[in-house]
Amino acid sequence: MFVSSHAVKYIGMIDLQIEGLGKSFGELVLFNNVSFAVEERQRIGLIARNGKGKSTLLKIIAGEEVPDEGKVTLRADVRVGYLEQEPDFDSSLTVIEACMRRNSDMAQLISRYEIALSNGDEKGLPSIMEEMERMNAWDYETRAKQVLSMLKIDRFDQPVNELSGGQKKRVALAAVLIDEPDVMILDEPTNHLDLSMVEWLEDYLSRFTGSLLMVTHDRYFLDRVCNDIIEIDDCRIYRYKGNYSYFLQKRDERLQNMAAETARARNLLRTELDWMRRQPQARAHKARYRIEAFYKLQEKAAAMRDDSSVSLEIKSQYIGNKIFVMKALDKAFDTKVITKDFYYTFSRYEKLGIVGNNGTGKSTFIKMLLGRVSPDSGIIEVGETVKWGYYSQEGLQFNEQMKVIDVVKAIAEVIPVGNKMLTASQFLQHFLFTPEKQYSYVYKLSGGEKRRLYLCTVLMSNPNFLVLDEPTNDLDIDTLQILEEYLRDFKGCVIVVSHDRYFMDRVVDHIFVFNGDGDIKDFPGNYTDWRDWREEERTAASKAAAEKSSKSIVPKVSRRPDEGKRKLTFKEQREYDSLGIEIEQLEQEKQQIEQEMCSGTLDNNTLLQKSQRISLLIELIDEKSMRWLELSEYV
Repeated sequence: MFVSSHAVKYIGMIDLQIEGLGKSFGELVLFNNVSFAVEERQRIGLIARNGKGKSTLLKIIAGEEVPDEGKVTLRADVRVGYLEQEPDFDSSLTVIEACMRRNSDMAQLISRYEIALSNGDEKGLPSIMEEMERMNAWDYETRAKQVLSMLKIDRFDQPVNELSGGQKKRVALAAVLIDEPDVMILDEPTNHLDLSMVEWLEDYLSRFTGSLLMVTHDRYFLDRVCNDIIEIDDCRIYRYKGNYSYFLQKRDERLQNMAAETARARNLLRTELDWMRRQPQARAHKARYRIEAFYKLQEKAAAMRDDSSVSLEIKSQYIGNKIFVMKALDKAFDTKVITKDFYYTFSRYEKLGIVGNNGTGKSTFIKMLLGRVSPDSGIIEVGETVKWGYYSQEGLQFNEQMKVIDVVKAIAEVIPVGNKMLTASQFLQHFLFTPEKQYSYVYKLSGGEKRRLYLCTVLMSNPNFLVLDEPTNDLDIDTLQILEEYLRDFKGCVIVVSHDRYFMDRVVDHIFVFNGDGDIKDFPGNYTDWRDWREEERTAASKAAAEKSSKSIVPKVSRRPDEGKRKLTFKEQREYDSLGIEIEQLEQEKQQIEQEMCSGTLDNNTLLQKSQRISLLIELIDEKSMRWLELSEYV
């Protein structure tokens, strides 16, 4: 059950108390007797395989689902913000309304204020305005627009039913962030975010002063944001007081200890079993305690962890030396340029990563390569031996009423794997679909299990060129690790579009950076190499700008005669003197605007105006500084 937030007042600083939670769906037991606390300012990452109950546990804690047993208790006055895996909005709302409606208290207060204002309710307004002051409601809408803008949602009046699934997820994330709850419960917050948004969210949550409980497969995100890891394994939970790197180390130690204990129990069991067989009289009269201990030991020795993992031993078909060549490729949608006079020759066994903000044309680029979108001009030549395997976001479309085994059989009854031929059932077992799960309906699968099934259908055709568009969404970390190893050893070509930085670092050899407007840069290295290089470039650019800025503030100099140079005319001398004053004034204005833009108090329109002004100021300072330097040669 879900206990009222006012039911218990903890003496310690515990925001959430989870006690004895259990949940099953028919014969499938997700977890038993789960108990833990979420302390103030604690940042917990929840880790488990797909289908083991991560999202269900979050729903129960957020009060969206009822457990079979146990309870969740909130500390008094604690506010919870919950981001579900697949948000659902009232289709009649606009983006800004959907974003603000999540905070019903704030939305109702603003609504009361607007009604009182329109009705001229002079008696009620003062108390409402006082409450708005107390709840800091005056800048709530401005804050909502700023967060939405950071998540690349800028059409605030757009009907929410026109949004894609990824955009709805970002609106829901913005709604949780602007509410500033005491506890955030986030289910896959990095899904549908591009790399710049992931890095922004990572920084935002690192500075968040409340408690955090989240599920994510982004291992860099876990490492940099979380200070506590909870793992669901074998229907139980294990807690690790550290980040993801610490978890990996301690989890390995736990599994080794468990394996050693099981081995010792089995060795002792052999001795006890021999005693049980040889001592019938002693068993009956003298050693009942030893008999009871024997049965407990038998249970311990029989305890087996499910250490099965996705097996990706599928061999690719032969691929020739000619892969694909792009020549003078142009593609645009109205004024939006995807590629511009683009040339590239793909090499054998090349592994390419593609990064860039949403809307810069990454998916269109891939679809042109696959022949699903035609370029405006230019040539794409694909080698005769290339056999595509395409994993796309749109491709995850199953008949929910079909059984898992029937999904695979509809493609092929028998699948070649290396030198063997596997039945559909045998092939599915390679992907951790047990016989029971194979005869379950697709709609009963978790989001990650559906992704795994889709990956299975892509690889079963033995492609030699894999194109993976966001393959990491909803896959558990164990499956990601296996997929990474498979791609590293894959005897074919790979193109990966992903916001998962850890995955990119492990898989790709080089990166295409899509900067927009047809600007595509080829960077020789993985994601971290590119990010480090980008930071160095930004630091160098900032340093150069600072030096230029300091030089542009003209020091007072004493004039000296110089017979080797021509003298300034009277008009030039006046221009020279006035330029020093103008440059200093422009620099001061630029510095003032920069402070205002960093204050976080500006609305969206004002931010845009200030940004345009600062661009103009930089141009004016550069122009006047160059003229000042030119005239200074003759002073």
